[in-house]
Amino acid sequence: MQETRLDTDRIRAARRVIDPIFLDTPLYRCEGLEPELGCSVSVKLETANPVRSFKARGTEVVTSLLVDQGSRAVVCASAGNLGQALAWSGRGRGLDVTVVASRFAPAAKLARIRALDAELELVDGDFEMARERAAAVARYEGIRLVEDSLDLETCEGAATIGLELVESVTPFDAVLIALGGGALATGVGHVLKALAPEVEVICVQPLGAPAMTHSWHQRRVVTTDSTDTIADGVAGRRPIPAVLDDLLLVADDAVLVREASIIAGMRMLLDHAGLVVEPSAALGIAAILEDRDRFAGRHVVTIVCGSNVDADAYRRWVDATPAHQPR
Repeated sequence: MQETRLDTDRIRAARRVIDPIFLDTPLYRCEGLEPELGCSVSVKLETANPVRSFKARGTEVVTSLLVDQGSRAVVCASAGNLGQALAWSGRGRGLDVTVVASRFAPAAKLARIRALDAELELVDGDFEMARERAAAVARYEGIRLVEDSLDLETCEGAATIGLELVESVTPFDAVLIALGGGALATGVGHVLKALAPEVEVICVQPLGAPAMTHSWHQRRVVTTDSTDTIADGVAGRRPIPAVLDDLLLVADDAVLVREASIIAGMRMLLDHAGLVVEPSAALGIAAILEDRDRFAGRHVVTIVCGSNVDADAYRRWVDATPAHQPR
């Protein structure tokens, strides 16, 4: 395998600075899902922690390094989950954290960022506008800007999930990974290609936010003017070139799924696994629903990456009468 920006030894070392509460998350076969999906399905559950997502694996590494360097403050742009994670990790290490987010982000995510004592600045635009504002704050204040997926710490923190997967006793032959900015996909993908190259790495993105998937297929950065998806956590418009370069080395495929399939996946995870998840966390199930023949008879792992979802919106989605089951 050609080399990515990531380093397997650094990923192993990251475990030593990540709070154990975020490590060794449950991985288990969920037989209740299997009759409808036609394959063996295991879930890697990244929601049973104080920030309800995998993001703190990366922010723990970032903030540990910042404290070692004598930094006192940090800023990031976030669709919600990174901001919560950075606020949690920064608070524990005495850092002043500023999070820039869209005022249209889910209210539950914004409230949680505030509750974790971060300064929250809202912009009248989408995540890409928040990225621009966070960069301006970093320049003006002279503080560290944490850029999810571009900063190696966010990727290598997420990559510790990959170490836990390859160390599991249950064999599997494919992993479905939500694809947004790329930290999770490039991190887990790097480890699997280095240590378990026989496992197929499949990235999943909503049809309404396809920039990174189009970029992967065309092997160049493709941007979009807008996004239209309930999966706000993966709704980026401008892929980062360095992250795409890594993704091209570690992903075997990148697929797009419809909104109806995402909602069906959320409903299945609730009905058959007892899991309340945000839309991004249901992308793996959505991918199986849309291509059952591809996964028939296989053992697939899907990473359930987050559960920060607005309760009213969640009820509207999962309680709605399905138009039809995706085939």
